[in-house]
Amino acid sequence: MRAPPLLPEETLFRVMRFARFNGISVLVVAGVFGLICAASKEVPGAAIGVLVAGAGALELHGVGLLHHGDKRGVSWLIGSQLYLLVIVLAYVSYRSQHLDLESVRMVLSSEQRETIAAAGLEETEFLRIIAYISNAIFGVITFLYQGGIALYYHRRRAPIEAALELDQTDEADPT
Repeated sequence: MRAPPLLPEETLFRVMRFARFNGISVLVVAGVFGLICAASKEVPGAAIGVLVAGAGALELHGVGLLHHGDKRGVSWLIGSQLYLLVIVLAYVSYRSQHLDLESVRMVLSSEQRETIAAAGLEETEFLRIIAYISNAIFGVITFLYQGGIALYYHRRRAPIEAALELDQTDEADPT
């Protein structure tokens, strides 16, 4: 037996709670990584950190709009996820175009080097394949996760708007 659908007010509460947590998490994690990259003088990483932190700020702005009864907040929530998706996919593309194989080569052990040679691959070729596969996996996971969250927000737009309309009606008629 299926559970009955949530009341619009409960849907609004859950979406706002999740979006607040997600927005703060993105803002803090991206901000920290951006600062680490800036301290290391890695300009592309610092720029991506700032851009990703911006996605968290956009999501928190959407939560603020919903908190104040503005239904445009849902569009901000969805937009923040799509913005984050584009930024991460652009970063994955950039990293695929600008591989830094030397930093990875330094951490290979002699056993790993022997295994790579036994497989009939050159070290550079192997590291390039691993980098491309890693970037592709990261891109696919990001697409599924951010796309899923955007879809989650989109599917709850109608109940959220209903809850906001009920709240405005209650404020207008205090009987």
